[in-house]
Amino acid sequence: QVQLVESGGGLVQPGGSLRLSCAASGSIFSINVMGWYRQAPGKQRELVAFIIRGGSTHYADSVKGRFTISRDNAENTVYLQMNSLKPEDTAVYYCNTIPAAAGSWGQGTQVTVSS
Repeated sequence: QVQLVESGGGLVQPGGSLRLSCAASGSIFSINVMGWYRQAPGKQRELVAFIIRGGSTHYADSVKGRFTISRDNAENTVYLQMNSLKPEDTAVYYCNTIPAAAGSWGQGTQVTVSS
């Protein structure tokens, strides 16, 4: 199974921006769908956005218009550009395949949005 490492999180003020990266240990060219998930304390993990091999993207209503997912198959990396961040976006963010592969979850990267 592919191993994934997330990075790019941090502490930002409301309205700020962050760019998250997901580096894969191997090629993601053959993986049809990659997604970004997030999990806040005490809540279920939720799917935020996903991107299909051909480039089509979909977003949860809560982040639509603010987040952008992209993938660089040549570099085996998936990105999540997050703009106009809100306190409600605070969570640990993970990337994974869709459907998620249990053995591919990384440590995630913490995003905290606070004034």
